[in-house]
Amino acid sequence: MEKLSKYSFLCLCFIWLVGCSGGSEVDEKIETPSNLTLELQLIGNGEVRATFSATNATFFKINFGNPGETTQRVDGNSASYAYKVKGDYTVTLQAHADEQLFVVDSKIINMNAAALGLDANAGFTTPESYSGYKLVWADEFNNSTLSDNWIFEIGDGCPSNCGWGNDELEYYKKENTSLADGKLTITAKQESIGGKSYTSSRLITKGKKFFTYGRVDIRAILPKGQGMWPALWMLGENFSEVSWPKCGEIDIMEMIGGSVEDRDRTVHGTVHWDNSGNYANYGGKTKLNTGIFNDEYHVFSIVWDKQKIVWLLDNVEYHVIDITPAGLDEFHKPFFFIFNVAVGGRWPGKPDGNTKFPQEMKVDYIRVFQPN
Repeated sequence: MEKLSKYSFLCLCFIWLVGCSGGSEVDEKIETPSNLTLELQLIGNGEVRATFSATNATFFKINFGNPGETTQRVDGNSASYAYKVKGDYTVTLQAHADEQLFVVDSKIINMNAAALGLDANAGFTTPESYSGYKLVWADEFNNSTLSDNWIFEIGDGCPSNCGWGNDELEYYKKENTSLADGKLTITAKQESIGGKSYTSSRLITKGKKFFTYGRVDIRAILPKGQGMWPALWMLGENFSEVSWPKCGEIDIMEMIGGSVEDRDRTVHGTVHWDNSGNYANYGGKTKLNTGIFNDEYHVFSIVWDKQKIVWLLDNVEYHVIDITPAGLDEFHKPFFFIFNVAVGGRWPGKPDGNTKFPQEMKVDYIRVFQPN
């Protein structure tokens, strides 16, 4: 018999070892987790409970989005955390098959004043006086009835101005305005009247309170959702004589609601006027860094003098227009105030299935200051 080669001998030894051991078992394949779900629930006073599940997950890791926070392992299917500071936080969850094999999901949660259990009056506020200015008019809405400085505009603008010139969908009623706890509240409702599917309120100070130049501060909390259009604005007191846009318009604040394009966290400041027989406008906008305007109170302001109009949000300038050109003569005349919450219209579009009713705009105060 020929001698076995070294290679053949090694092969025979390997076969013998396998045979003696009954064959080697193949390691089970580790499957990637799937069907990952993450739900966040506000418990109150800043506490958030995360619940989660995933197929083929043996454990989870979670991060609640605080600066410098490390991801922590969780063996069960829930975890809780108590936030202390307002802001938007990204909660990130990992579902693990083992340390190296996992899938990830995340959700953003807004911890606003209500979520943190803060006072319902929380938010930005402004002083009752400014150096070099005197307070010439204010309404703090502390009475049980509205002062006679305000007039309700009723209906849908028809027949002369149907849809209030913007194809709006609401019918304005006096009953949608209320006073309580030092706040003026305009409520938009989904209800049918006058051929319209929504109701709201629109208040003006025409013939009562009108001003040229000064600083205006309005503290308010805004509605939210697709199709909502709250506005705090002004028209020239000569509106009835010359009509719009020759009377001029100053929009201290407008917001078109909705989650797309950060609408619920963006406000606009704009002027409209007649430019030699042609309509003209000039506007700017600003966006909150965190949260939306429905979360808490903010102050919307203009500072208006012979040279310019400046728009501010929470006392921070975001837009300005030079009104010295002769074609902007409208903005050197008296203007009155308008508060309203429109529903629908050409700019915001219609409410959709995600728009919840009723929606409210609450105004804490309006204050008008003029130079000493």
